[in-house]
Amino acid sequence: MVSFKEFWTKKTLLGLGLGQFLSLLITSTGFSSSELARKGINAPTSQSFFNYVLLAIVYGSLMLYRRQPLKAKWYYYLILGLIDVEGNFLVVKAYQYTSLTSVMLLDCWTIPCVMFLTWIFLKTKYRYKKITGVVVCVAGLVTVIFSDVHAGDRGSGSSPRKGDALVIAGATLYAVSNVSEEFLVKKADRIELMAFLGLFGGIISAVQISILERKELQSIHWSAGAALPFFGYALAMFLFYSFVPILLKTNGATMLNLSLLTSDMWAVLIRIGAYHEKVCKM
Repeated sequence: MVSFKEFWTKKTLLGLGLGQFLSLLITSTGFSSSELARKGINAPTSQSFFNYVLLAIVYGSLMLYRRQPLKAKWYYYLILGLIDVEGNFLVVKAYQYTSLTSVMLLDCWTIPCVMFLTWIFLKTKYRYKKITGVVVCVAGLVTVIFSDVHAGDRGSGSSPRKGDALVIAGATLYAVSNVSEEFLVKKADRIELMAFLGLFGGIISAVQISILERKELQSIHWSAGAALPFFGYALAMFLFYSFVPILLKTNGATMLNLSLLTSDMWAVLIRIGAYHEKVCKM
């Protein structure tokens, strides 16, 4: 057993504190996406686009100011940008079909995926206690899917099973993105990573918007009620992306995704308090 003194280290406390800050940011993005879905706004790529633009402007400017050579191949960032954009697209799209609670809980699928990928590619070792914790998370995932299928009358969305499938697919892409970011932030540079992720993510998002969401954006009647969650999502995601590499470098991708599990409880409170919905006992 780890003693209290061993636990009470600067690295662990920084990881816990930063992890909970990121968890609150994720909760706010989930709340914003759910609000937009309730207003009938279906533009998942557009929501993420402004985040990538902010990343490209802020970190691109810092990168140009430093004038340092690239520490990683540019096409690594292109592939990462594509994976990240589609992961965000799938998860945000899921809010059109299933509940806020289900999306937040099903994100835990990222954890076993991250552990498997870090074990294979980054040679990270895990003990039985951590593996047991992941088994508990996956058991919860199965329970949520079961409750969505058999409790469709609880206001969970128009097509819970479709929404659940989208979240799981998006969570898998998140795992690939997280592990890739951990590798790049340790081998390359945080500023370079954020600048190129913003650049390529913005370009890919713009192309996808022009193909899939142009008509949707033109049909939206913009008001304060629609604009606030839309840009609130972008700002929260920008802060999330800015601080994630710090946690990845100090504590790793598994610590990041375990920290984000607390957002599930915040999601339940939002659903009960803000939406006045019943939460399935499961």
